[in-house]
Amino acid sequence: MVAIVDSGSTKSDWVILDEFKNVFLKTETIGFNPNFISKELIVPEIEKNNSLVSVKNSITKIFFYGSGCGVRQNCQTIEEEVGKVFINAKITVKEDLMAAAYAAYRGKPTIVCILGTGSNSCYFNGENLKIKLPSLGYLMGDEGSGSAIGKQLVRRFFMQKLPQDLHLEFKEIYGLTIDEALKNMYHTTRPNAYLANFNKFVVERKEHPYFQQMVLEEMKNFFDYQVLPYEEAKEAEINFIGSIAYYYENILRSAASELNLNVGHIVQKPIESLVDYHIKYIL
Repeated sequence: MVAIVDSGSTKSDWVILDEFKNVFLKTETIGFNPNFISKELIVPEIEKNNSLVSVKNSITKIFFYGSGCGVRQNCQTIEEEVGKVFINAKITVKEDLMAAAYAAYRGKPTIVCILGTGSNSCYFNGENLKIKLPSLGYLMGDEGSGSAIGKQLVRRFFMQKLPQDLHLEFKEIYGLTIDEALKNMYHTTRPNAYLANFNKFVVERKEHPYFQQMVLEEMKNFFDYQVLPYEEAKEAEINFIGSIAYYYENILRSAASELNLNVGHIVQKPIESLVDYHIKYIL
């Protein structure tokens, strides 16, 4: 059996293929971004999933694509910890941008962007991945991402920048105190996922003029920092992977239009396309 894993900072999608390349199992775990989760938690979190435990000895190959896995040390961490569960598997770990490139590829060169809990970008010509820009994480980067929009919302709430109607609704729903917010942002293992969770509030009110403008600014910020530096940006189709791109599609396309950029496909969950790519080109 073969496992294909697309792991973000919030959750991981797993697909297990049988010996005939048919889908045997689909399941989820939390995200395993080594920059935010302690390596000691990886094995226990996998073993919470009874479906994975039931097939762990039958899996001989694992293709793991993960947020935070652009650094060799983080790849080694994933290989070692996942290997403790799947003892018979050869494990290949690559960064999430490679999974996004495979999932977004439609037969012609494209700029591939991830807009989920975090954000990233690359240029993919069907064979080679070009990464021109570093991923600086949620503190200094991740423009346009769920964590960035969540950060804007929480910041504007506490600094009393939200319109009165949104301020009162946010206060009633979350009852968020500054002590609670600071604790979750600075003293927990997954602060970026914590901030991204506040997107639910924005998404449910994304037609509100204030949020329309706030998200538009954040999307333009993303294009400015993570797309326009590519010399191919003005000519190439720009394809997106991730829930944030999916939920804010209209605002994202408006931001691109203002900058004369061509947005093509937007895929919420890349796992299906990623599996298809493996069946067709890798397995």
